[in-house]
Amino acid sequence: MNVTMKPFQANGTVFAPPSKSDAHRAIICAALSGGVCTIAPIALSDDIRATIGCVEALGAASKIENKTLTIDGTGVFSNKAATLDCGESGSTLRFMIPVAAAGGVEATFLGRGRLPERPIGVYTEALPGKGVTVDTEGGLPLKISGQLKSGVYRVPGSVSSQFITGLLFALPLLKGDSDIILTSPIQSAGYINMTIRTMAKFGVEVDILDNGWHIRGRQHYVPSDYTTDGDWSQAAFFLVAGAVSGDVEVLNANIDSAQGDRRIAALLREFGAEVIQDGDRLRVKRSPMTAIDIDASQIPDLIPVLAVCACFANGVTRITNAERLRIKESDRLKTTAQLINSLGGKVKELADGLEITGVGKLYGGFAEGCGDHRIVMSAAVCASGAAEKIKCTDAMSINKSYPDFFEDYAKIGGTAELSEV
Repeated sequence: MNVTMKPFQANGTVFAPPSKSDAHRAIICAALSGGVCTIAPIALSDDIRATIGCVEALGAASKIENKTLTIDGTGVFSNKAATLDCGESGSTLRFMIPVAAAGGVEATFLGRGRLPERPIGVYTEALPGKGVTVDTEGGLPLKISGQLKSGVYRVPGSVSSQFITGLLFALPLLKGDSDIILTSPIQSAGYINMTIRTMAKFGVEVDILDNGWHIRGRQHYVPSDYTTDGDWSQAAFFLVAGAVSGDVEVLNANIDSAQGDRRIAALLREFGAEVIQDGDRLRVKRSPMTAIDIDASQIPDLIPVLAVCACFANGVTRITNAERLRIKESDRLKTTAQLINSLGGKVKELADGLEITGVGKLYGGFAEGCGDHRIVMSAAVCASGAAEKIKCTDAMSINKSYPDFFEDYAKIGGTAELSEV
């Protein structure tokens, strides 16, 4: 399905949707608690549905009512053979592999889109030495069997923090103590901090080492009711629209969140936009902007929309340490550059980043969504600074992370007309 978005000046107030990253973690901890927990508010994106489906495949049960998800983990690990369909969710896949192994489950992992091609080598190298047989031809489907054992896990921090999160969830369930030791610098460290914080709310502790983490065995997740943070990754689209063309306020923007993407506020301020924080209310107003340099290593999900912002900043913005974006739902360095250039911007693709020359105004036109939710939502933000309407393909890829995006987009003045291809 295509979407056509008319030029507009962004003005209005939106409520940040529930954090997808936060919800993934809470669902898994709730299932592992062996009891009944509620998680609210919840947004049933495709990725969250995948995680719910996977914990149900392990024996948990769930129901949702009025944006409240109830997880009953009393039957978790009762299924000793299971098929876990991870959809297109990299988080679901990488979180659930060690969890299933900790339960001694003979599990088959499936996926769609680009997920079967995304890296899982950290596990294929680490798990066979710890009691788990891994059967794969290099991607999905992937089959595991055996019982995960405690010990020392040496893993790189430069591929994805999701592998570390998966091990953090699983290792407290084992009989002995374990250490996760980094063999390369960690990227997206904020997501690890989020994992540790969520685990603590469910009664499980992790000790931080100079080069990794120590996890005591024989711990127990405790049933707890959980309140999700607002999603800074998604709020960023509206905040950038405000910086580009108007005055936008986002509510439920917890500045104390463990989400690394809360850095969007500081980066927009560095660009020169007017940024006003009042508790959990964040307001961004248009002001003359100047190019900056951005290190993407800790904030990869922000890069497409930050590149859009850079189009309206005077000078050349350089984004570096973003090579991991090539293995997302699309090659996001390539597709972000294609998006902006197709609409009249000026972006040069680098080996590990982007170089964006500010043009002040985009023409509009036709853009490929590339089946990538963040590219489609970034195209919508482009409309707030475009001279003509923008037509973008793959509109419903937003369901992967933010099914209500176009409804919230309308609250700041955006229009999104859907049409069949």
